[in-house]
Amino acid sequence: MTSTFPNISISTERLVLRPLDEDDVPALAEMMNDEQVGAWTDVPQPLTEEGARDWITEYAPTERAAGRGLGLAVTEFLTQRLVGIVQLGKTNWHIRSTELSYIIAPWARGEGYASEAALATAQWLFGDQKFERIELRTAADNTASQQVAQKIGCISEGVLRNACIVHVRAEDGTWTDVRTDFIVWSLLPEDLDGAGEELADTGGFTSFSDWN
Repeated sequence: MTSTFPNISISTERLVLRPLDEDDVPALAEMMNDEQVGAWTDVPQPLTEEGARDWITEYAPTERAAGRGLGLAVTEFLTQRLVGIVQLGKTNWHIRSTELSYIIAPWARGEGYASEAALATAQWLFGDQKFERIELRTAADNTASQQVAQKIGCISEGVLRNACIVHVRAEDGTWTDVRTDFIVWSLLPEDLDGAGEELADTGGFTSFSDWN
């Protein structure tokens, strides 16, 4: 039988990570239509509220039920406002490995939310779910995302040459695909010992390539 992630809630000092629900549709659509999300991810641009609703009600539940991944809303503990999402994907239950990615809303960047959410997710995966490896992939020029990976204790393993597509605005306002390299990062249970308790964040993204 295929293993699956549970529907869970993870709390930190400032954040609550929980399953996305339909009430998140407007905030999710707004967040995904940010210029940097368009540049560094494969989220369809523009993402309509209908598209956000389909992701929340159809795509994410299907991925979880199939054992491939898990999508979590990242919300502020005090305001309950959606500040971002964390996504697990390409999960291999035999070797207890998964790929982690994250997106933070434009207004919430610089508050350390990406690092805090990613670290909390990693602690849950290694502790409660007994995972042995988490992988992150960042575009070669996405230094903000690379800083988040470093802050939570990830180790850079190498470069996948020409394996990533990023997007650049053309003069007519449309997006143009540009091929670049992926930097591959890994996090093992023992690596968490090097993660600081207070993590500063510059608001990064890892590739969110399974949206289309």
